[in-house]
Amino acid sequence: MSFGPRPWQQTSWDWRAAGNFMLGGTGAGLLFALPFIQNHSPFPVILALLLIGGGLGSVWLEIGRKLRAIHVFFNPYTSWMTRESFAALLLFGFGISFLILDQTELQYLAAVAALAFVYCQARILRAAKGIPAWRAPQVVALVLTTSLAEGAGALMLMQPEILATSLFAGAVIARALAWSGYWAALKQPGSRSALETAGKALVQAGTLAPLALVVLGAVYLPQAVALAGIAAILTGWRLKYVLVTRAAFNQGFALPQLPVRGAR
Repeated sequence: MSFGPRPWQQTSWDWRAAGNFMLGGTGAGLLFALPFIQNHSPFPVILALLLIGGGLGSVWLEIGRKLRAIHVFFNPYTSWMTRESFAALLLFGFGISFLILDQTELQYLAAVAALAFVYCQARILRAAKGIPAWRAPQVVALVLTTSLAEGAGALMLMQPEILATSLFAGAVIARALAWSGYWAALKQPGSRSALETAGKALVQAGTLAPLALVVLGAVYLPQAVALAGIAAILTGWRLKYVLVTRAAFNQGFALPQLPVRGAR
């Protein structure tokens, strides 16, 4: 028999930390999606950088001593937060350089840095071994595909061409598959209960409905494509918010054996 309290929900990360995964993930997904359609407009890049900057600014608000944020750069060998920060520096550098120089190579480099940024975000969660909802290996694929689906949805709002819609359709399907694998691996009852509604919304309103809207937009109503992108973004944000703030139950502890004082 095991003894010990039930797992409790972590309180160290709140909506500000979730904002980094939500805004930063969408911005990085958008930056990664741009080279697939050979877009040379500056506006998607500007939007992507603003979203990523907003996400980083959101998590910065969570720091008690704001000037100590520089310490995040001091531990690249073991900290995924440090690696995320370096990836952010690279993607901002390449993104701003692309805006100034308009060279395709810089756009590709920004996309690679954006992918590294999202991967680091996923590994930040994966490294939290005490929280079952975060430490599952499948969370990496879930975060990556969710960010790509959100980014492709944002791109489709600005440029609803065939390549963008095809990328979007593939991304939301991949996200649904990643969610299915993650859900099957998640065994912690409290986390499953917290994520159940958001997961259903991700499949129904964030996958099936957008795919139907894309088809509708292609054959009858072009405005439906915009609704598909918005639905994919909002359901992805909801899932990330719940994952970070409400489904993050600690492991708790158990005492398989208790010391028993011998009789005298």
